[in-house]
Amino acid sequence: MPEYFVGIAKQTLFLALVLTAPPVLCALVVGLIISILQATTQIQEQTLTFVPKLFAIVAVLTVAGPWMLAQLVAFATSLYGSFPTYVQ
Repeated sequence: MPEYFVGIAKQTLFLALVLTAPPVLCALVVGLIISILQATTQIQEQTLTFVPKLFAIVAVLTVAGPWMLAQLVAFATSLYGSFPTYVQ
């Protein structure tokens, strides 16, 4: 029985990692590009990275959102489907 809970915890953490990867990687890339532009132009405005990151993350969530939701629903469905066998 404890192996089941450890397995569920592993699957949950892996799913959280997979679902958060696209927005985090997008923010990382956009932040890196803006930082390089700031370094080359010597514009040291701290708030300059916020708006491009926000738009990029919204775009990524718009594109990858249905896939992310499908992954989450599939995980919840499998979790609820296997629940009765382990309650006994």
